[in-house]
Amino acid sequence: MKTSRSSTKGDSASWFCGAVLLGLILLGCIRERSGGGGDGDDIRGKKLLERPCDEIYVVGEGETLHSISHKCSDPFIVEQNPHIHDPDDVFPGLVIKITPTNLH
Repeated sequence: MKTSRSSTKGDSASWFCGAVLLGLILLGCIRERSGGGGDGDDIRGKKLLERPCDEIYVVGEGETLHSISHKCSDPFIVEQNPHIHDPDDVFPGLVIKITPTNLH
């Protein structure tokens, strides 16, 4: 009998954690869509384009390796960052090394 109670408590805790996680995800989606103010100066607008290309670069929301490579004139981002296993798996907050090339 003790095992069925433990199992029931564990199942309840798992469902509760899942419900909380789902709620947090939904709250994040709602906040993301309602923010911005409509002035065109949000993270997907001017601020994203005006960010400097320092040697240590933190990926912003909506950026891809292709867009960063083009913006920072660094065609070898993947080769210089061995921690990037899949070029399609880039996420906000990812830290990468940038080495701009002089194409002039």
